[in-house]
Amino acid sequence: MVSSQVKNKVEQLIKTKPIFIASKSYCPYCKATKNTIEAITKDAYILELDEIDDGAEIQEALLEITGQRTVPNVFIAGQHIGGNSDVQALKSADKLDDKIKAAL
Repeated sequence: MVSSQVKNKVEQLIKTKPIFIASKSYCPYCKATKNTIEAITKDAYILELDEIDDGAEIQEALLEITGQRTVPNVFIAGQHIGGNSDVQALKSADKLDDKIKAAL
């Protein structure tokens, strides 16, 4: 069960950070997403769930909010983008740059 405090924290991050990435430091898909986004901007807010005490609960809150259990879990301008394959698909369609620039 996710506490309302943690769920509120996650919802605030989604609302207030132009680019929010829930990640794990050892995850190759997370690294690919971070590299792709950081090639466009260094302004992404990245939360490494494996490096913080409430990371597992934050991941559960993200599951409740988005229906996505896996990382990376990416939000741009408060909109849930999805995971690495979704980010790479936006890049391939030449839509990622515009989406990020509009958020900043």
